[in-house]
Amino acid sequence: MKHVILRIYLSEKDTHRGKAAYHAVLEFFKEAGIAGATVHHCIEGYGVDHIIHTANVLRLGADLPIIVQAVDTEDSIRAIVPQLRQMLPRELMILQEVEVIPPSQVKNS
Repeated sequence: MKHVILRIYLSEKDTHRGKAAYHAVLEFFKEAGIAGATVHHCIEGYGVDHIIHTANVLRLGADLPIIVQAVDTEDSIRAIVPQLRQMLPRELMILQEVEVIPPSQVKNS
């Protein structure tokens, strides 16, 4: 079974229906039954606008980057991409095949 990771690049100020976009996406993944998802709060980055957003103390309120990623089977992820595109029509999304390494079945002695 092929597994993929979906990464969505957002910013702190992105919203969806009145709430932080990253939180709305995380809730959507959970409701869709996606195996796992994580939100990464980044300290620096830039996008298509080429404006560097940084956590530098002199630039408070810099609208820092956020990456939301989810891992599941390719079929499960591809099934929800149309709804994600409706939620986030302009954000960068990357889909990448990954190898999932299951937890070991080590018995405690």
